[in-house]
Amino acid sequence: MFKSKKRNTISKIVEENLDYLFRFAFYRIGNREEAEDIVYEAILKLLEKDAKEIKLESVRFYLFRIVFNLCIDKQRTQDFHRVLIDEIDIEDDTIDIVEKLEFERIDNYLKNIEPREADIIRMKIMGDLSFVEISKILSIPQSTAKSRFKSGMIKLRKLFTEKKES
Repeated sequence: MFKSKKRNTISKIVEENLDYLFRFAFYRIGNREEAEDIVYEAILKLLEKDAKEIKLESVRFYLFRIVFNLCIDKQRTQDFHRVLIDEIDIEDDTIDIVEKLEFERIDNYLKNIEPREADIIRMKIMGDLSFVEISKILSIPQSTAKSRFKSGMIKLRKLFTEKKES
């Protein structure tokens, strides 16, 4: 009985975080299908664990950590290709086109700042993670996560301002 109830709670936590996990993977990878595959693989890895080993308060952190690591693995093992606006297939659904354009726009800004700052911005904004969760995922002090986020946001604001003025 306890095991089943715990599994149901874990499933509920997974379901509540699916959108955040997908968005985080998508804005890290830039490909809808690969992001979905990564999230699916992360969920499988979580569900393969024995329910007794899983702490309910750590499920969200654990999922994001797996997704983060899988994204890094994907980038390392593949010839990473980002979709260029010119390559968008006119046959794609409008939603797919909007997603690709949005990814391209955000990615263009984020690739102009340090990757470690960009990762934290993605986690905080796209992943809706707290600084405590981010610090655990990246194995850095919480104060470092906050300062990298702040530094990255200052750089992004400067880029936005420069773009508006030109």
